Amino acid sequence: MPRQVDHASRRRLIAEAVCHLADERGLEGVTLRDVAARAQVSMGAVQRCFRTKEEMLVFALGHISERIMERVRARLVRSPAQSAGTALGHAATEISLLREEQRAEARVWLAFVAQATVSKVLATTLKANYAALQEAFTHLISEAARGADRATPLDPQREARTLLALADGLTAHVLIGHLTSQEAHDVLHSHLAAL
Repeated sequence: MPRQVDHASRRRLIAEAVCHLADERGLEGVTLRDVAARAQVSMGAVQRCFRTKEEMLVFALGHISERIMERVRARLVRSPAQSAGTALGHAATEISLLREEQRAEARVWLAFVAQATVSKVLATTLKANYAALQEAFTHLISEAARGADRATPLDPQREARTLLALADGLTAHVLIGHLTSQEAHDVLHSHLAAL
């Protein structure tokens, strides 16, 4: 009797292998053969799960995006005592991937961002992720700004875009060693306090 294969689990296993290889070598160093070896499956198993390398990369991007978004969503769930500004700060900290234990994930995320500049399908996936984050951040910024006494009205959508760009920029600055994690954290929280 043939063995039953859990295709969803196999696809996640392969996505993890892609992420590990991307962390070590960048996406240009990810080959189907190396992915199969890292996932400890046959080349045929990889090809049965994904018709092309691009399809495999899109799935891996979705996989890492979902991991990050799960943590962000957990931070956005607020208790009655938690303000919108606090929830925004927690979520922004989560997506900036500044903690030491997030370094590998940060390298993989930025590898996908870089590859998306030449891959329309990856760019489409990333744009959808950023749009969802921007919408959540816009809502929180609007809520946090309600009732605040400001000389200049706040544009929540523009501020959400700025916050997303700042988070990615801080991630890159920490990875290349321009800023320490603490310095980047201070920059992020100074920006949030100014909102």
